[in-house]
Amino acid sequence: MSATATATTTARSTPGKRRPRYGGYVLELVMAAAAVVFLFPVYALVTLAMKDPAQIAESPLSPPAPPTFANFGNAWSSASLGPALLNSTIITVTSLLLLIVLGSTGAYYLARCARGLGYGLYVLFLLGIVLPFQLGMIPLYKLVDDLGWLGTYHGMVLFYMGIQLPFTVFLYTGFIRALPQDYAQAALIDGCDHRQAFTRIVFPLLRPITGTVIILNAVFIWNDFFTPLLYLGGSGKETVPVGVFSFVGQYVSDYGLVFAGLALAALPILVVFLLLQRYVIKGFEGGLKG
Repeated sequence: MSATATATTTARSTPGKRRPRYGGYVLELVMAAAAVVFLFPVYALVTLAMKDPAQIAESPLSPPAPPTFANFGNAWSSASLGPALLNSTIITVTSLLLLIVLGSTGAYYLARCARGLGYGLYVLFLLGIVLPFQLGMIPLYKLVDDLGWLGTYHGMVLFYMGIQLPFTVFLYTGFIRALPQDYAQAALIDGCDHRQAFTRIVFPLLRPITGTVIILNAVFIWNDFFTPLLYLGGSGKETVPVGVFSFVGQYVSDYGLVFAGLALAALPILVVFLLLQRYVIKGFEGGLKG
């Protein structure tokens, strides 16, 4: 063996010597740049909310010096965010509870109990995801009006149930299909019916996908603006986006007050997202495996 070949073999077999991973460094730089892009609106929101009008006029995006928290108190009282937050909380929590109960139960039936009919029902739920709900806004509004449910909580809950239930069933069905059937079958052999097997065995295993369902549906329902404006406008039960919209129109020249109101409106759903974000990837992983 020549000296050149020996040196090459030695260099290849020497531990601890690796070529620089330039691709990994480039990917990290791209991810860092993407993080800066996504965090910039949050920085602008917090910065403007903690400045008085003079500081905003002088340098809107510089750090507040000194910061002021008076905008948050003024925004809370001027925009009537307390009642709006209560309305949004009632509608969102009630809709989520019903979506979890009905979505998980229906998905269990489609994934484990149904045979030929179950596939057809599953396709119908998928069509509910594909078809945009804007196509039925006028008939839905007429139906809610005929029922006398305009300006009521249950009218909004019924609307969100119809809109979000197909997506919820889709998520739960994929996750349940990926779960091992041994535990539920053992419960059935021991004398449990399907309802008992689901409530005692299967549903506790659905914690990851339930967290995903809560986050995705809560973000949609909490941030929805058009539907509450249409169904709850003028009823005194307006949700946070509608309340902030009227507040922005009234105080459009006072940007510190406006951005403080926006920050207070986004804070509850942001807290929920941070608490449950680890379940999102787990939920989608289980559904994709199914």
